[in-house]
Amino acid sequence: MLKRFAFLTLVMLLAMGTNAYAAVAAFDDLVLAPNSYYGGAGSGASGFTNGDAYFPHSAEEYSWSGFTYSNVNDTVTAGYANQFAAYTGTGVGGAGNYAVSYIPLDYMGGTYDPIPQTVSFGAVTGEDYNTPISGAYFTNTTYAYLSMTSSDTFGKQFGGATGDDADWFKLSISGIDESGSYTGVVDFYLADFRSADNSLDYIVDEWTWVDLTSLGNVVGLEFTLSSSDVGEYGMNTPGYFAMDNLNGVAPVPIPGAVWLMGSGLVGLIGWRRRRQAS
Repeated sequence: MLKRFAFLTLVMLLAMGTNAYAAVAAFDDLVLAPNSYYGGAGSGASGFTNGDAYFPHSAEEYSWSGFTYSNVNDTVTAGYANQFAAYTGTGVGGAGNYAVSYIPLDYMGGTYDPIPQTVSFGAVTGEDYNTPISGAYFTNTTYAYLSMTSSDTFGKQFGGATGDDADWFKLSISGIDESGSYTGVVDFYLADFRSADNSLDYIVDEWTWVDLTSLGNVVGLEFTLSSSDVGEYGMNTPGYFAMDNLNGVAPVPIPGAVWLMGSGLVGLIGWRRRRQAS
């Protein structure tokens, strides 16, 4: 009876850490040479699919927008020339590809507002239409991170000279349902200096899980960026973010009490075996 209870407990522990979600876009099966990226300005490249999701990619002669995938590992070079690197230098888990998104500004329309980019699901099988999306990992790109840390030609140093400026850089993710309506929005601050306590200010420098289940059943996700640093021609902060493991499994730490229960069962089993042997 004790062995059976221990087995059932082990199954429960494994189930807690292995929730399954279909169609994870991890980008690792997309072929890239080391330290390189897909598409970009002047490449003529178009959108791509991964994990049953379609990612738009527009490549004009002198600019690009949408999503690309990359394994560029440069975390020290500042500026536009290093726009395809995540500040982590690698994908989630320390290896592999990841996605980079550039959210362009509406220069042609004269509003200079960010132009949202949409990822749609069911690109291959159609099975992911109208389904909840678990979430994804996000972090800053090297370009955006170093701009906010030290300033550059356009973007300011977040916090200012004293560290007291209430700066922020925000990624907003909206769900889109079958009718084309928004189901809700999840905001994730890639940088946040709004606290009165400067020790709480931060710029995201590691892969961070963002739960998207609150958006409900969706056929697509819309991504956009906003910043406190805005000038005459729109947002000054480089409009980039990095993403990995879209619709993956959230990291779920097993509570200490559960570990204690499991270790207690192991002890009981060992005690029973020693008793039987004697």
